[in-house]
Amino acid sequence: MTAMYQRVEAYILDEKNWIDLGLICIKIFFILILATVVIRIGKTVINRVFTVRQRSPLRYSERRQNTLIKLLENILTYAVYFTAILAILSTFHIDVRGLIAGAGVIGLAIGFGAQSLVKDVITGFFIVFEDQFAVGDEVQIGTSRGIVEEIGLRTTKVKSPIGELFIIPNGTISNVVNYSVFNTIVLIDIKVSYESDIQAVEKMLRGFLGSLNTKYEELVKVPEILGVQEISSDDLVLRIGVETIPIMQDDIARKIRRDLKEFLEQSGVDIPYPIVVRNAKNDE
Repeated sequence: MTAMYQRVEAYILDEKNWIDLGLICIKIFFILILATVVIRIGKTVINRVFTVRQRSPLRYSERRQNTLIKLLENILTYAVYFTAILAILSTFHIDVRGLIAGAGVIGLAIGFGAQSLVKDVITGFFIVFEDQFAVGDEVQIGTSRGIVEEIGLRTTKVKSPIGELFIIPNGTISNVVNYSVFNTIVLIDIKVSYESDIQAVEKMLRGFLGSLNTKYEELVKVPEILGVQEISSDDLVLRIGVETIPIMQDDIARKIRRDLKEFLEQSGVDIPYPIVVRNAKNDE
């Protein structure tokens, strides 16, 4: 016990040990500072590269740019911090080459046992670089529909309109419907009474629809009256085609339906409504 105490005391009182420890702390401090600086410079370079690309005459997609910037920044951060950890281990005189070799063997073994993980990562790269969809797009993946919140190397997160968050492994993504690439056409049906003068109603509607472009900037062009869609014994159905910017069709359709109802009422156009006939005998 006394011998052990003497060795500990000698180690603590040894000036050289404290100098070595101080040097190690200084090295670790500078490694962390250097890693932080490299990450900041790297992120600045990535953003400037995409800024220059935005000014080029080539096809530019802000959706894809935001996704690629986020992905490249994450890869840069992981790579720099991994290198910094190896450098810190080297300051403690740990054989980093042996660790790397061992990690390679272990990684190979894990790779054979985790083929689905490798598939997820590879599919994630193809999703981003082929611009299949990007963060902020409205998509439907299988039975999951919503806004893309995040595209990672392994999973994609989609948030539904009611707040559900779908976390989908990239390797399972086979069929994707992207609603955010092209303009969208939504069809609006309105009913008018069978006795209405169709030509007069269509003329009034064209004047009303022509004023919507200044009211709603989401409209690509003036909505068009496509004509009579259906004839029944009680009413006529007029169909209107509305072209909007991507993913805004549902919101605009609701607003136009409201405006149409108010306009038709103010214009004196009869809007058919169901009539409930009650049997007095059954009421008794």
